[in-house]
Amino acid sequence: MPANRWRLPPTRKGQETRERIVSSAAALMFRNGVEGTTLDEVTESAHVGKSQIYHYFDDKAALVAAVVEYQATQVLDAGGPQTMTLDSWAAWDAWREAVVTSYAASGCVGGCPIGSLSGELADRDEDSRVRLAAAFERWQRGFEHGLASMREAGALRADADVPTLATCVLASLEGGLLLSQVTKSEHALRTALDGAIALLRSWSPEEYSRP
Repeated sequence: MPANRWRLPPTRKGQETRERIVSSAAALMFRNGVEGTTLDEVTESAHVGKSQIYHYFDDKAALVAAVVEYQATQVLDAGGPQTMTLDSWAAWDAWREAVVTSYAASGCVGGCPIGSLSGELADRDEDSRVRLAAAFERWQRGFEHGLASMREAGALRADADVPTLATCVLASLEGGLLLSQVTKSEHALRTALDGAIALLRSWSPEEYSRP
């Protein structure tokens, strides 16, 4: 993981100010993109002076790195469908419904915060690319954990390649979110997740027949 280029404040007030700066920057960058967000806009949204931003961050790149960490935490640790325990077929079906329902309720706006940042930063900011890759790896490990539990319980065949299946789920989720963002319909997301879960179920013993 790249070294941080920001300073963590020692006081509660300082921590709250820094958190306000990062959350405001994250909201602006999610809506307008990284390139479309200026530090002046961040100062206005966070109700701070520019000197306060530079007190906590060396430059805009350091603030972007903090936003990447913030969005990863919001997606992976802040609750919601992405944190569900996926160790049964019922759990996978409930997860799909929760993901689709949540995104439909948003009006299919914005896509995935981690995916959106990846589209902008992966090819031009190596520091951010590494952080984003780590976030996706954490996300995939969550899928792997559930699938490994199912394999141990006999719900998946013993020869199921858990990491590969987890990658397929994550790719289906990200692709479905992107298509639904463009079409403004949750249909693509639901279809993508239906396909991913159908792939998982094809590895269940009861659906396996020898040639």
